Amino acid sequence: MIDFKKYIAESIGKVLNEETSEIQNFIENPRGENNGDYAYPCFRLAKILKKSPMVIAEEIKSKIEFNTDIIEKVEVAGGYLNFFIKKEALALQVIQEFSDNKLYGKSDIGNNKNIVIDYSAPNIAKPFHIGHLRSTVIGGALYNVYKYLGYNVTGINHLGDYGTQFGKLIEGYKRWGNEYNIEENPIDELTKIYIRINQACKDDEIILEECRNNFKKLEDGDEYCVQLWNKFKDVSLKEFQKVYDLLGTKFDSWNGESFYSDKMNEIVELLEKSGKLEESEGARVVKLEDKGMAPCIIIKTNGSSTYATRDLAAIMYRARTYNFDKALYVTSYEQTLHFKQVFETAKLLGLDEKYTKGLEHVSFGMVLLKTGKMSTREGNMIKLEDLLKESILRAQKIIEEKNPDIENKEEIAKKVGIGAVIFNDLANSRIKDEIFDWDAILNFQGETGPYIQYTYVRTKSVLEKAGGTPDIQNIKIEYLTDDASTKVLKLIYNFRDTLIQVTDKNEPSILSRYLIDLAKAYSNFYNENKIIVENEDIKNARVYLTFAVGKVLKTGAELLGIDMPDKM
Repeated sequence: MIDFKKYIAESIGKVLNEETSEIQNFIENPRGENNGDYAYPCFRLAKILKKSPMVIAEEIKSKIEFNTDIIEKVEVAGGYLNFFIKKEALALQVIQEFSDNKLYGKSDIGNNKNIVIDYSAPNIAKPFHIGHLRSTVIGGALYNVYKYLGYNVTGINHLGDYGTQFGKLIEGYKRWGNEYNIEENPIDELTKIYIRINQACKDDEIILEECRNNFKKLEDGDEYCVQLWNKFKDVSLKEFQKVYDLLGTKFDSWNGESFYSDKMNEIVELLEKSGKLEESEGARVVKLEDKGMAPCIIIKTNGSSTYATRDLAAIMYRARTYNFDKALYVTSYEQTLHFKQVFETAKLLGLDEKYTKGLEHVSFGMVLLKTGKMSTREGNMIKLEDLLKESILRAQKIIEEKNPDIENKEEIAKKVGIGAVIFNDLANSRIKDEIFDWDAILNFQGETGPYIQYTYVRTKSVLEKAGGTPDIQNIKIEYLTDDASTKVLKLIYNFRDTLIQVTDKNEPSILSRYLIDLAKAYSNFYNENKIIVENEDIKNARVYLTFAVGKVLKTGAELLGIDMPDKM
């Protein structure tokens, strides 16, 4: 497929005697159809050439040479050179690509590059609530897109299965374990214990100290503490798997914090060798004042490890095991300072600069209740399994009202209900806080996951009525040059570039917005053009475009983690 942006950059480069890649970085997709398909701003050249951007644009236009079968015309608007792609060339490129490439938009741009993505990471013995949804679906979408672009991706569920919280839980279980039915309803009962022991810690500093000592005993291999910890972990993983099965989420590694318990001594030794590990009020820290940050605590006053120690051990292990080019940490923005401290401290471990440069915190906003922030220890949270099941039930009710005779209602309702929740989470910029609202999250109208699914189902229906997808040899592109068809074709052409943007910014909402735009553009095309017509050439062209839209919608949705139903 011709890369129009690269072709334009080459044409400009010949005039300016400049590298194609440098020019290509500045080429934009202008707003408004009157401004063409691509625009090159000449403002950066004004200081160099000591001329106004408009004069520079006019001079380039007068000298530029291009293939008129590809570029229809070039216009100057202000300090911009606007390029209009010939509609037939656009249609030809898209149709040919679909005939040649079963996995449209797939790329080998990531060839030989290793990406590690740390996501989901719920805490053992706590409910898997909607606050964990964001990390799970953002990380899952990034995993899928990176893989589709040819990267070698490793998805890690860095379970929260270590730390002072387990000292608290062990203490609570010691005191009141026989009052709770852990076997029958493990997570809910353990949560009750956790809430109760937290309150006790607030009321009595001695109890809090006992909890801290329990975790130190766990680190030291105390038989009773280890036995309880394993029990908490086993029952939790069984509960978590129910949610992952509903979401269709999978991981390549389940190595949680505890996996690094025997790997932390090396980290301490390396930091000692660096000369940067210091005593501070009984703890051992790496001071980061020169970086404008508080110290990174490595060993607490009671000798136990910290999140930072375990994260540093994980970086070392992942560098050695996966030889990563990028290691992404998908967690809330509340942990921004933590990761800044950890990434800065990681520079002292003697690792190749490649690894420390590849560390990136992919932060996201919190999921908040209308009453404020959720907290397990305060007991106000919405369990993710309950949310997903409720969404499926509501979807089923809508399907039964609209199409009571449809087969496989339960399966369709599952795809629609789960898809609605996932898309709602990925529809907006990840950094924004999200106020949880049942009505908003399960709204099946407007710019939602079900709308994209419905549009896809419509494309399937059109193909069925048309008797299937026509042969590529029978497609005459002159019947795909109207405005509605061209808008759809432009979006389809930009699919691969959209996926690359997702990885450039680690922002799945770019793909979500793209799918909404494509669904809207197809709805407009569907309303503007009758598809099943007597003229076989027109019919074949429009049916093939419908097939292409369906394929991109399905591919894009699946990359977000959303399954597409064939009927609704």
